[in-house]
Amino acid sequence: MNVLIDNKSGEPIYNQIFRQIRSQIISGELEENALLPSIRGLAKDLRISFLTTKHAYDELEKEGFIYTVQGKGCYVAPRNVELIREENLRAIETHIEQIAQLAALGGISKAEIMEMVQFGLEEQ
Repeated sequence: MNVLIDNKSGEPIYNQIFRQIRSQIISGELEENALLPSIRGLAKDLRISFLTTKHAYDELEKEGFIYTVQGKGCYVAPRNVELIREENLRAIETHIEQIAQLAALGGISKAEIMEMVQFGLEEQ
């Protein structure tokens, strides 16, 4: 598992951890039932408070990405296909909003956008 903290970003550290681990779970980089680093161990590695790491892990557990076994640690939860679908839909919606803004600024038509999307889908 790879987590990088950007102290210059305005994003809270716990959210950076949450976002990066969630992304690795969704992409399959972290496999189901994989043991995550301990809260204290990750905090030590990142040189941050264990409370910050705990906050990130709590959020991951609350959203169903990880589960905790008392006395053993935190593990990647089995893939919830619906949860992953929702995360992907949310990401696509964000990108579509950005595309719409860029298109409006650049005078790009809806037909041109749709053609670009269709071309992109055919390339997959």
